[in-house]
Amino acid sequence: MKYVRQFAVILTVSFMGEVLKALIPLQIPASIYGLVLMLAALCFHIIPLEAVKDAGKFLVEIMPLMFIPAAVGLTESWNKISPILLQLVIVTAVSTILVMAVSGRVTQLVIRIENRKTKKKE
Repeated sequence: MKYVRQFAVILTVSFMGEVLKALIPLQIPASIYGLVLMLAALCFHIIPLEAVKDAGKFLVEIMPLMFIPAAVGLTESWNKISPILLQLVIVTAVSTILVMAVSGRVTQLVIRIENRKTKKKE
């Protein structure tokens, strides 16, 4: 029953993201609205972490499974993709490297800030 409640919380926040997408005329996916809402709710303790922790772990564990429908969609679109395959591979490789580099730098910055906070407390 715990998982059902946790999934219900996650689905409710996702639904709120869908509502925001319908109300706000920006080109932002509803999933991003939902993620931002969930982050804000967790940061401001509106939703306690324990209310979604186990279901969230489960969803992260099965995340690779969620890419199968997208891969099938790509194979169905092969006629449109094949002429620009080289460009797609290059863009994918460059963007992946950039995301990894930026994520690493941001993580290092957060760790440094946390270390400074702990040193000041001591």
